This record gives sequence, structure tokens and C-alpha cells, in this order.
Amino acid sequence: MRISTPVDSKPTATTPDRKITGAVWTALLLVYVVWGSTYLGIRIVVETMPPFLSAGARFIAAGLLLTVAVAWRYGTAALKATRAQLGSAVLVGLLLILGGNGLVVLAETSVPSGLAALLVAAVPMWVVVLRASTGDRPPLRTLGGVLVGLAGLAVLTSPGLSGEVRLSGVLLVVAASVLWSLGSFSASKVSLPGNPFTGSAYQMLAGGVAGVLVGLLRGEHRGLDPAAFSTASWLALGYLVVCGSLVGFTAYVWLLQAAPLSLVSTYAYVNPVVAVALGALILDEALTWPILLGGAIVVAAVGVIVSTERR
Repeated sequence: MRISTPVDSKPTATTPDRKITGAVWTALLLVYVVWGSTYLGIRIVVETMPPFLSAGARFIAAGLLLTVAVAWRYGTAALKATRAQLGSAVLVGLLLILGGNGLVVLAETSVPSGLAALLVAAVPMWVVVLRASTGDRPPLRTLGGVLVGLAGLAVLTSPGLSGEVRLSGVLLVVAASVLWSLGSFSASKVSLPGNPFTGSAYQMLAGGVAGVLVGLLRGEHRGLDPAAFSTASWLALGYLVVCGSLVGFTAYVWLLQAAPLSLVSTYAYVNPVVAVALGALILDEALTWPILLGGAIVVAAVGVIVSTERR
């Protein structure tokens, strides 16, 4: 999962025209493929590794690597943050990393990666709901997209109701998407460090430490035998640290500065398609009619919301 969402980002009237260069397409492809593949990576990790301990280790490692990268690229002064900024980063990190990502990791112990990705694709819908609850008035077309998306979610939850997958896992992913939306929405309202990479590093560290603590409280360390972890799980964890948390996010942040927001926003409905395809091809996950129909409805609804919001 990603660190933030562009739904809340609003270009100003002074934003210069941004040309779509080869570098932009390369970065966009990275975001499409890398972030879309993280659901597959998570599924492979939790085959032999405990969910919260592995997720916590992933983000602690990524946060430390990003901290070093920021200090090397911008100097140690870029890591400075006020107490209020640090507190905000911790809050957002707990919502995004512990709540949003952590619950998805836990859910993928029983839910196919493609289904999880499609349920998480509803994040822009929940952000619109949060905006409306604070007095904002989204356009009618946006609200219509939310209603259509909720219908898609109803179809996607049917495998849990019918017993094809565990209902608890489906509900965990829905809760994760709500918490991720709350974290993304909160990030646009609170004071964070001026350097976005610094803020993200602190969010990763806070969420990662919290994930490890939750894993310990759940007893995931009891009887833990690292020798039993499969090579595939180790490789997938390394991929999530380097590619999912560092390469993908770096490309995303650069795109927000170098490409039109309307283009960057397309990741919201491309990522789940990539995730479903990879899950079916690599893990042989079944493409049932609720997943295909519900997924198509949700992706279409998100497309309507994103296309309306970016105007």
C-alpha cells in the first residue's frame, strides 16, 4: 500500500503546465506495476511469516533507509521537525501503516490478494465521505460515484457472505481502507515536516514500531522459527521494503511535482487491475463473478470520482 493519495491534493492556479516526458511515463509505470504488485508480495510474505511482525519490520527497514537517503540527499537539516510536526507524522503513520496496511496484511492470511486490492481501491470513496462529513460539498457526480462504488463493495463482500472466503478477512480490508482514508485525509489537515520524504520516513518508523508491538501483543513471537520462513517470503519482504516502500513512493512523490495530477491520479484504478492479474497469474487466485463484477463497478466508480475531483 501507498503512503498517501492524490485525491486531497489540489493544484493551485499558479501551477505551471507540466509536460509528459519519457521520465514521467517511466515513473508512472513504476507506480502502476510496483504498487499493484505489493498485494501479491504481502500474500507471499504471510504464507510463512507472522503478519504484524513482518509488516512492522518492513516499514522500520524502509523508514531507516529513507531517513539515510534524505540525510544524504538533502543534509541532516532536512530531518528536523517540530514537536507538532513529529506528533502529526506519528498520528498519520499509525492510521496509514498500522491501521491501513497492517489490517490488509492480516486480512491477506485468508483473503486473496486481488480481492484485497479491489476492496482497498475504494479509498477515494471514503475520502469523499470524510470530506462531506466535515462540511465540504463534493460535486453531485462525485457523490454519484460514491454510491455506485458502495454497490460494487456490496458485490465484492459477497464471497465472504457465501463462505468462499472468510468474512472476517473481507471486513478487515474494508476497515483498513477506511483507516487509510482517514490517515490520508488527516495528512492534508495537519502540520507535517516540510520535506515530504522526511514526513514519510517518520510515518513509516512510527507505523512500523507500532506494528511490531501489536505483533508481540498478539503473541506472534511465540514459537517463532525464522528458519521456517520460506525463501519466497524473504524475497517478497525484501521486494516490499525496497520496491514497494522506497522505489514506488519516490516515483510517486516525484510525479506529483513533475506530472499533471490528472495523470498521476490514474494509479487509483490501475493498481487493483494489476493486483488482480498478478494474483491470478502467479498464485492462481480464482476470478469469480463477484470479484470481476464488483471489481469492475468499484474501479469504474473510482474513475468517475478521480476524474471529477481532478477538474
